[in-house]
Amino acid sequence: MGARTRRRRPPAPPRGDTEAAMDTPNKETTPGTSPAPRRVKPKLVVDWERCKGCGFCVEFCPKEALDLSGDFNRKGYHPPVVDDAKCVGCNICELICPEFSIFCKDAEGAPARKGKEPKKTHLAEPLLRMDRMPHIWCPGCGIGTTVNCFTVALSQCGIPREKIGLVSGIGCTGRVAGYVNLDSFHTTHGRAIPFATGLALGNPDMKVVVYSGDGDLTAIGGNHFIHAARRNMNLTVILVNNFIYGMTGGQTAPTTPIDAKSSTSPYGASEPPFNLAHLAETCGATYVARWTALHTRQLTRAMQEALNKKGFSFIEIIAPCPTLFLRLNKLGDGLSMMRFFRDNSEIQNGADTRSVAIPYQGKIVLGKFVDKEEPTWLDRMNNQMSKSLGTRHVPYGAPKKEGEAKS
Repeated sequence: MGARTRRRRPPAPPRGDTEAAMDTPNKETTPGTSPAPRRVKPKLVVDWERCKGCGFCVEFCPKEALDLSGDFNRKGYHPPVVDDAKCVGCNICELICPEFSIFCKDAEGAPARKGKEPKKTHLAEPLLRMDRMPHIWCPGCGIGTTVNCFTVALSQCGIPREKIGLVSGIGCTGRVAGYVNLDSFHTTHGRAIPFATGLALGNPDMKVVVYSGDGDLTAIGGNHFIHAARRNMNLTVILVNNFIYGMTGGQTAPTTPIDAKSSTSPYGASEPPFNLAHLAETCGATYVARWTALHTRQLTRAMQEALNKKGFSFIEIIAPCPTLFLRLNKLGDGLSMMRFFRDNSEIQNGADTRSVAIPYQGKIVLGKFVDKEEPTWLDRMNNQMSKSLGTRHVPYGAPKKEGEAKS
């Protein structure tokens, strides 16, 4: 597919203190002026023992500053080695790494960026329970990458951490609730949305996020999905679509494309899959977007928009499942699927969702499809009660006035 060949080389020799490495300043300066300040270069830090050798960081580094080592870590994987001279600190490797095993660290003496303290840890660390790492997801699985994007979106959306609640169901993606450093709940199969609905209605000042997989949310949980969208509940639903039941044995899911193989369709699926973007829009979602685990910048921006959106916002993330979907269909590993996303994705913001169904091994249409304003269920309920009761009705969920006693 025209991808760069992954090379393995011996570990790079020590380069000295790269935290203090500087670019050579321009010797030609205007008389009477000071030389331009030297840019303090960042440093990439790699946790060798956390790495599972997926190769995402090596393949998609725009400066080719990373390569796979010729050595093994204790798990038997080849972690990356860094060419410090090429690294520019773009953070792409940090965002795309599903193992949280590589991060860009500001060098000593680096100037503060936009008033922030110099960066010393992984971008996800404040919002993840790092003591629970390494996580359970397979090498080349894209779920960890989506969590990276989510933590960045959380840090940028302006919502206090104590005002965020996260709910997930059963399945590989459902394990996200146990890794985030938030008020979170790992509920029963298919019941993430009704639990989140209760949490949101009982705490109307909170932003409740549902983070789960295609099987959990659109099979056993499908009825809850369509009615929460119809009611326009104030929820952000993040669905990771890997086209299969990943944790329970690789069975056909509501998203498995026609002709794709699974453990319950060994000759190829014969049922048409859901077009989830169209389903969400027709049921009433006010925000609908689709990205892949490769499109980290766009995905992070979409998550931030969805978190700040009032009503039912929905993001579908297409991610690789190397252990089941890719293996059963002989499509390579997780990196092969990420290359496929790069070569076979087409961004069409505002596209008619009727036209964005995902064919097997065909073009994947990405983008922000729906972004509109509609009253939420709580808005409509308060309006209806005000019509019936007049001034006797106290709007539920309305901010209390200063000095007003709690009821």
